[in-house]
Amino acid sequence: MKKAGILNRHLSGALAELGHGDGVLVCDVGMPIPDGPRVVDLAFRAGVPSFTEVLEGLLAELVVEGATAAAEVRDANPAAAGLLAGRFPALALVPHERLKELSAGARLVVRTGEARPYANVLLRCGVFF
Repeated sequence: MKKAGILNRHLSGALAELGHGDGVLVCDVGMPIPDGPRVVDLAFRAGVPSFTEVLEGLLAELVVEGATAAAEVRDANPAAAGLLAGRFPALALVPHERLKELSAGARLVVRTGEARPYANVLLRCGVFF
C-alpha cells in the first residue's frame, strides 16, 4: 500500500502510464468529457474535491511542460485564474470552445468536484531529465 502521494489506485495507475507530450485535462463538474480519454472521476459533492486540491496533488507527481485554459476564466473565476497564472507563467489562454476541442486529444481526464465556472486546465506532460 502506498503511504504518500496520490492514493486513488485508478488515478495513480493512470498517471504512471503517461508519457512526454500526453495531455491531462483537470476539470470541474460542468466540463463536457469527450469520448476517448481515460477518465478518473473524483467528484463526490459540489466543491469536493476542489480544483485546487486536485491540481496541487497532480503537480506534485507530474512533470508539466505546458498548460492551456479557457480565457473566460479571467473574468468568471478570478481565484482559478490566479492559481493558474501563479503555477504556469506561460499559460496559454484559448476560448472555452477551443479548450473543449483540445480536450478530445487528452490521454487522461481528471474530473474534480469543483462547482465554480471555468476551473479547467489541459496539462501537457514533460520529462524529468
